[in-house]
Amino acid sequence: MLGLQFIRNHPDRVREGARRKGEDAPVEEILELDRQHRQLVGEEEGLRAQLNSSSAQVGVLARAGDPAAAVLRDSLGDLKARVQEMQLRRKEQEDRLQELLLLVPNLPHESVPDGTSDEDNITVRTWGEQPQFDFEPQTHFDLGEKIGIFDFERAVKISGSRFAMLRGQGARLERALSTLMLDIATRERGYSEVAPPYMVNRNCMVGTANLPKFEEDAFHVLEGDRFLVPTAEVPVTNMYREEILDAESLPIRHVAWTPCWRSEAGAPGRDTRGYIRLHQFSKVELVKFVRPEDSLSELESLVADSESVLQALGLHYRVRLMCAGDMGFAQWKKYDIDAWAPGMGRYLEVSSCSVFGDFQARRAGIRFRAANARPEYVHTLNGSALALPRTFDCLLETYQTAHGTVLVPERLQPYMGGATEIS
Repeated sequence: MLGLQFIRNHPDRVREGARRKGEDAPVEEILELDRQHRQLVGEEEGLRAQLNSSSAQVGVLARAGDPAAAVLRDSLGDLKARVQEMQLRRKEQEDRLQELLLLVPNLPHESVPDGTSDEDNITVRTWGEQPQFDFEPQTHFDLGEKIGIFDFERAVKISGSRFAMLRGQGARLERALSTLMLDIATRERGYSEVAPPYMVNRNCMVGTANLPKFEEDAFHVLEGDRFLVPTAEVPVTNMYREEILDAESLPIRHVAWTPCWRSEAGAPGRDTRGYIRLHQFSKVELVKFVRPEDSLSELESLVADSESVLQALGLHYRVRLMCAGDMGFAQWKKYDIDAWAPGMGRYLEVSSCSVFGDFQARRAGIRFRAANARPEYVHTLNGSALALPRTFDCLLETYQTAHGTVLVPERLQPYMGGATEIS
């Protein structure tokens, strides 16, 4: 979240940043409540001073045997009651201020372009060439069902719509992809692997800015007020919640594979066919904790880390800088990586790489301290490397043959027991 002092000092910047993102920011309500709160704090401090002075005076009078001590002592009860009432009002104001601050979006970095939709995002580079075929390429869902690696019908029978089941070589292919992604991150890109819990408490969801704004998109487990993780970003970022890290330990880079759950409440009717937009899917996530002065350069290296997986698989992709209006509530700056799905004739987003500045760190209380210095908030980053379903889809469609089989990329063959083809 943004600091209250920052909003006091720069209300116009906050309003403008929210406008660029197409978000609402209760700036006026925050400033008015803040004014009332500071006034109330002053009144409370005045009453406390009066109470302390009167208490001391009672002691002096009582020791002198002055009968006025009893009269003054009786008036202390009223003063105490007024102080307690102000304490309750102050706590209510502080709670409400905290609620309002959580509704203010992060401001976009100055390098983020203006825009309101996907059409305003900027392609900064592409890699590889779109594959060409001497036959009509099939979609992943048609191809996958023909070779028996998808079973959408039984998945719906078990769990309902927007669930999928992989079978045989399909299940092995996804497992192989996830292991390759983890190996690239840990062996080649310098990340430390974490296997986090798949359920988190409410504070963790607030810390990464999934709550309160996106609660309708989360799967809520009522017992214990927990949530199934929408991404490994949530548990991994909160590993260091309310901690002060040693500056010498930064940057910290973690990678984690988890299943992810999303209700997709904001996407009715979109990508209802195929292995694309699901309630449950798996993903390999990269998370970084860095010094503020390094965060933008670390974002560029994060994008390169995600790209390295697609390059290892030989998949054509593009990298796009997201415009302010298509970037998201919490992001400071964001890139999307889209892989080409030739059967569908479109790009599929397989990774979003974001830097948050200290927005998440303030919410989660994650700081660092250099020697002989005051603690500062870290900057956090995360990105997928990669989301499994859409990477899976692009691989099937890219490596399909005229015979209805799928070739296995060379880099993936050791993870598939040496198999060169799926049929």
